[in-house]
Amino acid sequence: MQTSPAHAAHHDDREIETLEEFDATVSSRGTLTGFRVQAVDLTDRTRELLATSAAGAVFLGCPMRENAAAKIRADGALVFPPVPELPFDPYRGLLYTPGELFTGLDKGYEETPDALAYAWFRRTRADGDIYASMLRSVHDDSVSDALDELLRGARVVGVMGGHAMARGTRQYTGAARLGRELARAGFTVATGGGPGAMEAANLGAYAAPFEDAMLDEACELLAKAPSFTPSITEWARAAFEVRGRWPRGGGSVGIPTWFYGHEPPNAFASHIAKYFANATREDGLLARSTAGVVFLPGAAGTVQEIFDNATPNYYESRGEPTPMVLVDRVHWTEKLPTWPLLRALARERSMEARIALVDRIEEAPEALKRLGG
Repeated sequence: MQTSPAHAAHHDDREIETLEEFDATVSSRGTLTGFRVQAVDLTDRTRELLATSAAGAVFLGCPMRENAAAKIRADGALVFPPVPELPFDPYRGLLYTPGELFTGLDKGYEETPDALAYAWFRRTRADGDIYASMLRSVHDDSVSDALDELLRGARVVGVMGGHAMARGTRQYTGAARLGRELARAGFTVATGGGPGAMEAANLGAYAAPFEDAMLDEACELLAKAPSFTPSITEWARAAFEVRGRWPRGGGSVGIPTWFYGHEPPNAFASHIAKYFANATREDGLLARSTAGVVFLPGAAGTVQEIFDNATPNYYESRGEPTPMVLVDRVHWTEKLPTWPLLRALARERSMEARIALVDRIEEAPEALKRLGG
């Protein structure tokens, strides 16, 4: 999957999300009329702003000099100024990267933008302040917009599973191999972006361009910090050590949430769509998994995702049903008997041909291909 340079071609032609796009637009079109400029620092573009018409344009969180702002307002542009003192940018034009969310990790996880955004969320979540809730909504909408731009035309397979799956286990390595195989087959892997099974699948996609042995070595390195408890700092450092040893891995998407802020995002998804609202995040992840979803063993969260996915497949509210593959027969028929209910729901509907239960993780890619026709 491509990173941001390619995305310039995909997104709404009226959106400007980088300084390069701003410069290119001004020089090729000679006007900013009707454009949407998102979170671009324009402090050094005063001359261009003073010389270019901006009628009907909207500037979302773009730092600029006061005389430039006054001029484009006089043109008839709307200017939403940057919000001071916030640990995140509500108007951001692009998805997060692991490096961005974990900036300052050397001082400890508590100092990172990810941790600071969670602390802000905890402070404002229950205070009923319309301003804080509006900032969260604007941020989440910006993230959805960036996610749609990134995934346009991609064949996305969601991999769902619990956060409790520890590094160094057979299950973790299996989930990582699954992610690698899906990425090598040309799918874009999307996960809930957290630890455990989610991290493993993103790690697998990261490992896809390398020799097979790299994944085994990476899993061994990561096993030094098996879980994000007791120390998120140590857990994250191990991941960045792997990234440092094997730079420029394959791309994938993580879609985590600050609603479960005690669970950090994993550092192997190249693009991170992090949300404040968990409902938006859950629905967005499943709705965008257009080539199917693989459900690894998990608990309540994974069960919820199975039926969040089954419902639009049952009613065909998003069009044709998408493939659903459940992994681990004992888990889904005895421990948490989700499969019998899913099968009963699917009976005599078009989704019946799109669901499968497999015993081993290795069988999942084959099942997906079979169900996807």
